Amino acid sequence: MKQILLINDLAGYGKVATAAMLPILSYMGHPVYNLPTALVSNTLDYGKFNILDTTDYVKGVFPVWKDLGFSFDAIATGFIASMRQADIISAYCREQAKNGTTIFVDPIMGDEGKLYNGVAEDTIRSMREMVAVAHLVFPNYTEACFLTDTPYHKEGCSEAEAWAMIDKLRDLGTRAALVTSITVDGQSSVAGYSPTSGEYFRLPYTEIPVHFPGTGDMFSAILIGCLLNGTALKDATRAAIDGLSKLIEKNKDNADKNRGIPIENCLHLIPITNEL
Repeated sequence: MKQILLINDLAGYGKVATAAMLPILSYMGHPVYNLPTALVSNTLDYGKFNILDTTDYVKGVFPVWKDLGFSFDAIATGFIASMRQADIISAYCREQAKNGTTIFVDPIMGDEGKLYNGVAEDTIRSMREMVAVAHLVFPNYTEACFLTDTPYHKEGCSEAEAWAMIDKLRDLGTRAALVTSITVDGQSSVAGYSPTSGEYFRLPYTEIPVHFPGTGDMFSAILIGCLLNGTALKDATRAAIDGLSKLIEKNKDNADKNRGIPIENCLHLIPITNEL
């Protein structure tokens, strides 16, 4: 059992971010704690929403936790509300990493070649700050392009271009990197690099033509849960791909997809050991 802190936004309506990740990681056997970077009224897919930036709250939490002696085996960061918040959180992560905490960073910014609703341009600089303290970063293709100043192509890229993008992510400071939702040589894939094996790898998958918010968060939670259970990065990535595919397939006919996948009803589809 590894204690993990989720630093991500919290939506009041919809299974995304913390609300999507916490049940999965708990089901996989890990005590989960959370620190909301923002309070969001509902998933952004509804088009109208209200967001409360919690930076002042976050700043006040870390000294209290330090005085109380709280520590975590791993920290997973997601949505960061501002550059000021990124500075505060990255400093905390850097301090914890010195004490052996593993830092996972999902640089949530956008998809399909553009930033999400409500995400400002300076978020790119904020996320580069987070990548610099990461042991593992896993942007989608759009986010990887923003982070590395690489042109986005709707048709994707070649394998050599995928490896070059991963190298640019590593140049920002992360030890290991994945790029999710990337089309490589015409095939939907997750591309990655593991410093443990020294291997670049590409794992193809069949895309299910339906959209749910929060699927990236669920992928992240399964990935992190498997890694904390001792699974190697490539195998953990495969488990996350397959687990997410099962979740989407089961829920593809849901009437209101903007709510995200009702994860509590689907936990039996999540792998909970390192036996893949």
